[in-house]
Parts: sequence; structure tokens; C-alpha cells
Amino acid sequence: MLPVDDAPASEPSDEAAPTPVLPARTVNQDTTSVLNWVAVVVAVGALVLGFFALGRNGGGGASAAGAERTIVEVTLTEFAIEPNHLMVPPGPVTLRVTNQGAIAHNLVVDGKSTRDLNAGETQDLDLGTLSVGEYKMWCEIAGHEASGMTGTLMVVAGAAPGEGDGGDHGDDHLHGYATWQEMQTAMDARAMRFVEEDKGTFGGQRLEPEVLADGTKRFTVTAAITDWEIEPGKVVQAWTYNGVVPGPEIHVEVGDRVQVLLKNELPQATVIHWHGIDVPNVMDGVPPFTQDAVAPGDEFLYEFTAKSPAVGIYHGHNGADQVLNGLFAAVTIGEMPTPDVLVERGFAETPSQSINMVLNDAGVIGLTLNGKSFPATEAYTGKVGDTILVNYYNEGLMPHPMHLHQPLGWIIAKDGEPLLQPIPGDTINVAPGERYTVLYKLTEPGVWAWHCHILTHAEGPDGMFGMVTAFIVSE
Repeated sequence: MLPVDDAPASEPSDEAAPTPVLPARTVNQDTTSVLNWVAVVVAVGALVLGFFALGRNGGGGASAAGAERTIVEVTLTEFAIEPNHLMVPPGPVTLRVTNQGAIAHNLVVDGKSTRDLNAGETQDLDLGTLSVGEYKMWCEIAGHEASGMTGTLMVVAGAAPGEGDGGDHGDDHLHGYATWQEMQTAMDARAMRFVEEDKGTFGGQRLEPEVLADGTKRFTVTAAITDWEIEPGKVVQAWTYNGVVPGPEIHVEVGDRVQVLLKNELPQATVIHWHGIDVPNVMDGVPPFTQDAVAPGDEFLYEFTAKSPAVGIYHGHNGADQVLNGLFAAVTIGEMPTPDVLVERGFAETPSQSINMVLNDAGVIGLTLNGKSFPATEAYTGKVGDTILVNYYNEGLMPHPMHLHQPLGWIIAKDGEPLLQPIPGDTINVAPGERYTVLYKLTEPGVWAWHCHILTHAEGPDGMFGMVTAFIVSE
């Protein structure tokens, strides 16, 4: 991503009028007026065209080359760029980009990009001097382009700044494909990559401790920026623990004495916060209140006793971007018991397998399950009759309703605390920071999709992407 100077513009002098900000216009707004003016421009010639441009833009802000600067407002939301088809005249162009969504977005045009804009933030994106042509616009946060955050900037001689390009884009039901058969073939081919392609390294594996002489379990985690492949061929600079996303799971038993040595190899100071874990205040990981931030190149030793069963997560707490970019991992204490009422329904007292699933939607990680975007997500396998325990964690900025096709889920714990009575749910809505523990019993063979049920987080014009995986159940 290229750096962008987002400092506020200087005040205009008495000699030059300020450059106006042109609101986005719809395709049909003032169409007759625009056509009439263009006719006049063609008839009168280049000199009148210059005065026409001055009249449209307020007469100020001329560049060194004498061309008028065009400034157009663009809005980002989940998941759209508005307007998504712009028309501007040749010359210096600035897009005034505002994020009106709930999560971070950015905008990329012609190799130039805003920073990741949080909700409510605005930044001017100076595109320099643009020649006649077509330029793609998109959000490069993982998964956002596929969710619909894409558009076109058309540079056309004589165009009214901010005008729509007049294309009938809303009716393109085939999203650029020639036929529905071609579109379906592409969607099917993308889905097959899930089972045919190498997925690379997965994160979240349990970390083996060093057991000290007094029985203390000591874990070492190194925070660093690491190349991480979130989908086939797409590598990002992730913020990781021990080089993976999510970081390795720390699992201990009730009563264990625990030490975690944090080594900081990041370019920023960092800490570890033990979200959902009962620790002494001095171990809570919130600078400057409970400790000093751990400087780059330094270490810090966290120490606590595992007091009770827990389903928690450890993550950075010294700037949200560290977590959104991948600095998170599961920490569990003890085992979650299967409620008697579910044992009576045929669930096993001890699950066949336990799965931690961390959800994200922002930063360089984007729309992912355990740091991977479909088709690079992990495929889970089991047999008919198996009892599966799933801990859902949300480390993103928005809720995600998770749905496993076919078997009904039973919520047995919320934020690591067992419920007095299990609650059924085939779609479990997990808000940021929440953890849900859910039991599934596999009942039918086949490939069963497993995804976020905000459909734009899981499906796009080219098929499945983002927050999708599957459970492959055999007889």
C-alpha cells in the first residue's frame, strides 16, 4: 500500500478561490443541462471549454500545469463503494473518501490507496493527474472486494465531475460473464479448489509447554510480522504469534501454575491481554495501568494460576490494528462437560474432537475463519455419530452468525461459563469479543457447508469466498 498524505489542506489565499467539493451525482441528475452545456462547449471551442470548467468547479485550485483539480466525494460502507461508477474530466483528481460503515475499509485506485479508515474517518486520496481511460476502484482488505466493494472511475474529456458513467451496471445479472453457464462453471471451479488445492500452514495448534522443576507450565510466544497466505496465492503481512494466525492455543488444567514469556519482534510496543481468563491485575496486559508496554526487542513474563475452567483468548491490547491484523489466539483451561440432558440424547460425554474457530473481518486478515479465506480454509472431517465441540471466538469488528448445515447445534456455554440449560441453535450469532461453546452431533454423511450467514461474507459473483468452510462426514 502506498503512503498517502492525509494532512488537512492549507487555507486558500486571497488570490485563489477554494477548490469546491463535488458531491457524488446519480447517472440521470441534470442530464439535459449537461448535454446542453457540452453542445455549447463543442461549438465554441477550447477557450470556452476552459471557462466552462472554471464555472463548474468554482474557478479555484489550478495546478502548476494550469489544469483544474476535480474533487469528488466517495463513501465506503459494508460492502459497497458509493458511487461505484464515477466520471471525471482529465487532469488532477482527488477523491474525498469517508468510511460510513461499522468496520475499517480502504480505497485503492491506480496503485494509490488510503490508509485503513475506521468508522467515521475521512481522507483525501490524491490520484495525481489522470489521463483519459478507465481505472478500477476497490477495497483491498481481505474479502471486501469479493463482497462488492469494487467500482470504476472513468476519465472522459468534457465529463462533468462526479457524473455517473451511464452504464446499466445494476442490471448486469451475470456480473460480466457471457452466459449463466459460464458463470456457474467459474463458481463451481472456485468451490472445487477447496478440496483440490494445497492450503498451506494452519494456525491454532496446541503449544507444548516447558515444564519447570516446580511443575509450572511455561509457554513462549513471539510476536512478529510474518508472511501469511490467507487464500491461494494471496500473501499478506500478518501480525502473528509464533508465525501463524491464529497463534498457537495455550491449554492448561485447573490448578496449573502458568508462565507465558512474550518476546516482541514487532515494530511497535505490544502486550498480551488474557480475555476471559482470571488473572491478577498486574498480569492483565493494559498499558500503562497494569504494566508498561513491551518495547520492540524486549520480553515480558506473564504469570498466573489457572483457577477455573475457561474458554478465553489472548491478544494484543496496545492498538486495535495489532489484533485485527492477526495477533490473537485461543487459551483454554480444563474441559467443558457435556450436559447430562444431551448425553441422554445420544451425545458422547467426551467429544470426538474439539475445534476452536476464530472469526475476523478486518485488517489485513479480513473475512476469515482461523486466519484463512475460502478456498484456503481448513476442511474438517468426522464420522456419522461423532460429537463435535466447537468454541467460536469473534476477534473482528462486527457480529457473525455461524451456521453449520444439517446438524443442529446446542449452545452449552457462553464466554466459558456453562449454561444451566443447553440452548438449541442452527445459527449462532457471535458478537465481537464473545465466545460460544457449541456441541454438534454428526448424523448424515456428505459435505456440509459451514459459514457465516451474513451472505456477503460468504458468497459473491464468483462463488463462495471468505468465511466458508465445510464438514466432510463419512459413514
